[in-house]
Amino acid sequence: MLLEIDTTSATPIYTQIRDQMILGIAQGDLKVAESLPSVRQLADELGVNMMTISKAYTVLKKEGYLLTDRRKGTQVAPYPKKTDSFAREYQQQLALLTAEAAIHGLTPEEMVKDVVNLFTEFRKDESV
Repeated sequence: MLLEIDTTSATPIYTQIRDQMILGIAQGDLKVAESLPSVRQLADELGVNMMTISKAYTVLKKEGYLLTDRRKGTQVAPYPKKTDSFAREYQQQLALLTAEAAIHGLTPEEMVKDVVNLFTEFRKDESV
């Protein structure tokens, strides 16, 4: 798993890690039941504080993307089901992104094309 951290970004590092792991899961780079590096190991690899990795893992676990087992360590969870809280967050994020797209002059057709292309890319591995 290759994560890229931008230390100059206004986005917190734990959020960058969270977002990249979700993208990795959706793109099939991280498979269900795949073991992830320990907090310490990933912190060493990325050169960040262990608490930053721990926070990213905790958020991902809370959201249902990761599972932790004392014997097996941290693994990618089966795809979580849609929840009410996810649906609310999704609608909020979609509204913001749509507003920005409209402000920048994108057409509804361009947006739909982009969404279809991305969704197709994320679901290229139908075995998940």
